[in-house]
Amino acid sequence: MSVPEDEERLLPLAQRWPRASKFLLSGCAATVAELATFPLDLIKTRLQMQGEAALARLGDSARESAPYRGMVRTALGIIQEEGFLKLWQGVTPAIYRHIVYSGGRMVTYEHLREVVFGKSEDKHYPLWKSVIGGMMAGVVGQFLANPTDLVKVQMQMEGKRKLEGKPLRFRGVHHAFAKILSEGGIRGLWAGWVPNIQRAALVNMGDLTTYDTVKHYLVLNTPLEDNIMTHGLSSLCSGLVASILATPADVIKSRIMNQPRDKQGRGLLYKSSTDCLIQAVQGEGFMSLYKGFLPSWLRMAAVIVNSSRNHCEGLIKADEDA
Repeated sequence: MSVPEDEERLLPLAQRWPRASKFLLSGCAATVAELATFPLDLIKTRLQMQGEAALARLGDSARESAPYRGMVRTALGIIQEEGFLKLWQGVTPAIYRHIVYSGGRMVTYEHLREVVFGKSEDKHYPLWKSVIGGMMAGVVGQFLANPTDLVKVQMQMEGKRKLEGKPLRFRGVHHAFAKILSEGGIRGLWAGWVPNIQRAALVNMGDLTTYDTVKHYLVLNTPLEDNIMTHGLSSLCSGLVASILATPADVIKSRIMNQPRDKQGRGLLYKSSTDCLIQAVQGEGFMSLYKGFLPSWLRMAAVIVNSSRNHCEGLIKADEDA
């Protein structure tokens, strides 16, 4: 039933433009979460690049000369060698990325829920539809955000390049976008998109399935109630599963995005994500695919506390109350 025009003008903005409002709110929440947890993302990226075997083909001595560092030593090293604020190097494109990704995922998920899947006969929205919808929405959101992810990864490595005596690639965020576009064209902005969307699908699958399952198990089988403790434990578990599933794709994505390129924007180290996977396993061992696992898990758990509770549960709850 349509609302009269005069009455519609009196409605709050959130009711007049629900999807646009959710897009903006999702972007704002993602920005706050990004600022708070970004140092973990920077540390994760630096760890993923350590000991990169493919660099030996270019005669790069960084792999042999740099000692391996864990999460804490990497963080302390960045502070001591580059400065405390360098823990947020690359945060601007990261904020752009989260606004595009979170907003795009939200809008896509709502469209899939309302138009494509719909509710079941008992008016509930089943978990399997949430999982499939979440994975598809994550893929769409990540594909849209790939250019910002590309710039973020490359800017996160600029401090390390400076310490190694290499020239900096960019003067700032907008120069990075312009340079990548001029060298590789539109296609260059989507370098690494295949492992990137694979990671997004795996993260959403692990997040949505594990969080809901663990939360319901804790509420039904332990003295815990539906409170912040339950959400925290559920987030730790879902972040663990999501990290186990997605870290290999994340490592491959980061290395493809950060690899040196020729004047036409073509990668000099890897021909494809499969080539990157093979070189990493052959040159560094299988566990190289899990470099940066700990900061990735901690960051996912922190973000899932917000996103899973408000996004997934809120949308499903709205369906059940409808």
